[in-house]
Amino acid sequence: MPKRTHDNRPILLLSLGHSCVDVYQGAVAALVPFFAAERHYGYAAVSGVVLAASLLSSVAQPLFGALTDRRPLPWLLPVSTLLGGAGIALSGVSGSYGLTLAFVALSGVGVAAYHPESARMARLAAQRASGGRGGHRGMAWFSLGGNLGFAAAPLLVAAVVGTGGLRLTPLLVLPALAGTALCLPVLRELERRRASGAVPTPPAVADDRTSFVKLSLAVVCRSIAFVGLGTFLSLFVTQRLGGGAATGTAALVVLYAGGAVGSVLGGALADRWGRVAVARWSYLVAAVAVAGVLLVPGPALYLCVALTSAGLYVPFSLQVTLGQDYLPSRIGTASGITLGLTVSIGGLAGPLIGGLADATSLRTALLPLVLMPVLSWALFRTLPEPSVPEAPVVPVVPAVPVVPAVPVVPAVPVEPEASVAPEPGAAPVR
Repeated sequence: MPKRTHDNRPILLLSLGHSCVDVYQGAVAALVPFFAAERHYGYAAVSGVVLAASLLSSVAQPLFGALTDRRPLPWLLPVSTLLGGAGIALSGVSGSYGLTLAFVALSGVGVAAYHPESARMARLAAQRASGGRGGHRGMAWFSLGGNLGFAAAPLLVAAVVGTGGLRLTPLLVLPALAGTALCLPVLRELERRRASGAVPTPPAVADDRTSFVKLSLAVVCRSIAFVGLGTFLSLFVTQRLGGGAATGTAALVVLYAGGAVGSVLGGALADRWGRVAVARWSYLVAAVAVAGVLLVPGPALYLCVALTSAGLYVPFSLQVTLGQDYLPSRIGTASGITLGLTVSIGGLAGPLIGGLADATSLRTALLPLVLMPVLSWALFRTLPEPSVPEAPVVPVVPAVPVVPAVPVVPAVPVEPEASVAPEPGAAPVR
C-alpha cells in the first residue's frame, strides 16, 4: 500500500482560495434583493442578472477545461480570482441595467476560468496526500471551501451593501485579493515539484463517455433545483415569514452553510459506501426537503432549507471526482463540465421561473423544482461505481541521506588450524 505523505498544505490553501472565488457566485443571489429594492427590478429582471453571471460561465468553463487538458495553466488561478472579484465589485457602481449585466458576466468568466484548473490541481494534491488513492476526502475539503464562500456571501453583501447601498460594492473585491495571495504559494510549490520531477503521472484508463453524459444530466437537474432556490429563496422566505430582508438573508445562509456540512459528510460516506450509492440516497432526501421548503408553514421552513442544502451538497464533490474518473483522459474538460457547464445551466432556468412567478405566484413557480432531485436520483441508479487506479506517488527524498543500519551478526569462533590434530593415517593438512 502506498505510504501517505500527509502533505495537506496545498489542499488547505486551495480550499481557502476556492472560498474566496465562490463568494462571487453566492454574491449574485445575495445582491438580488438590493437590486430589487434600489433599482425596482422585477422577478424577470433579477433573473436576468443571475443569468448573466451563469450564461458565459456555462459556455466558458468547458473551454477553459479543454485548454488545461492540453497544457496546465496554473497562472489562471490568480488572474481568474481577480476577474471574479472585479466584476461583482463594479456591478453596483452604475445604475445602468446593461452595465450591471456586463460586470456580472465578467465575474462569471473569472469564475469559469478558475474552476477547471483548480479542480485538476486539487485532485492531484488530494491523491498525493492520500497516498495515491482516490482523494475523495481531499476533494471534499476543496469543495467545502467553495461552500463556505457561498455561505459567507450573503453575510458579506449584507454587511457591505446593507449598510451603504450598492455604491459600496467596490469593497467586495477584498476576498479576491486574499484569494490571489493564497494561491501563490501553491503555484510556487507546484513549480518546485515539477522541476524536481515529483509530480506523478496518473495511469491511462479508458473513458466511459456514456456514464459521463448521464452524470452530467444528473448534475444539470441538481443545478436547476439549487440555483432556482438560491435565486428566489430570500424573496420567498420574506413573503412567507415577514421580518424584512433579515429573514431572507438568514435562509440563504442556512442554504449555503448546510452545503459545507454536506460536502465533508459526502467525502466520508463515500469512503465507506461508494460515491454513486451516497449520491443516490442524498437526492431522495433532497426531493422531500425541497417540497418541505415550499409547503411546510412557519419557522420549520428553515429546517427544510438545511436538509435541502445537505441533500444537494453531499453529492457535489463526489460528482466532480466521478466525472474525472469517467473521463480520465480529459480531467480538465470533465471538471469544467461538472463544475461549470452543468452547474451554470441552472441559471438558464431562472428567467423561466421568474416569468412564471410574475404570471402566477412565486410558490407555484418553484414547485417544479421538487422533480429535479428525483430525476437526478433516477439517473444515478444507472451509473456504475468506477474503479480508481492508484496514481504513482513519488517518495520525498530526505535532505540528509540516511544510511540504513546493518544488522550485526555474531561472529562464529574458528579454531586455529594449528590446534587441529590429524587423524592417524590421514594426509597432512597443507
